Amino acid sequence: MNIGNEKVVSITYKLQEGNKSGEVVQEVDSKEPFVFLFGTQQVLPDFEINLKDKSIGDTFEFGIASDKAYGPVDDNAVVNLPRNMFEADGKLGEIVKVGNFLPMKDQEGNPLQGLVKEITDEHVRMDFNHPMAGKDLFFSGEVIEVREATAEELAHGHVHGPGGHQH
Repeated sequence: MNIGNEKVVSITYKLQEGNKSGEVVQEVDSKEPFVFLFGTQQVLPDFEINLKDKSIGDTFEFGIASDKAYGPVDDNAVVNLPRNMFEADGKLGEIVKVGNFLPMKDQEGNPLQGLVKEITDEHVRMDFNHPMAGKDLFFSGEVIEVREATAEELAHGHVHGPGGHQH
């Protein structure tokens, strides 16, 4: 069976920054493969383009330029937030440290993640760019399973069971 729309795809992969000789950013092995529903915008469009029509046992290697991945670094996504937003009883929370990512919500309540860049007496400087913004990506891996999505998975728009969403 080949990868295409409405198929559940399980892959192993290595993500490197830049190219095949770049720093390894993430590795996913066959013990806990990456599982997703193809054609539902759960992954980068160019990621799907490069996997389309592959089948079990096929290997892959491809790059995605930053403008087709997470885009350029947006200077407007780096903001100073009042320090008191991160304080309880006048003290910063333990996780509020330069270099840490903090789970936050935007004004509409949508979850997002910010990187603490600087802490002063008045503010905490946060970077809300995707960690891979401005970086080219290189993926290599193997297709380990391709199957038809169930009616329930299609209705919900995501994979259920091992490697997927649990209800």
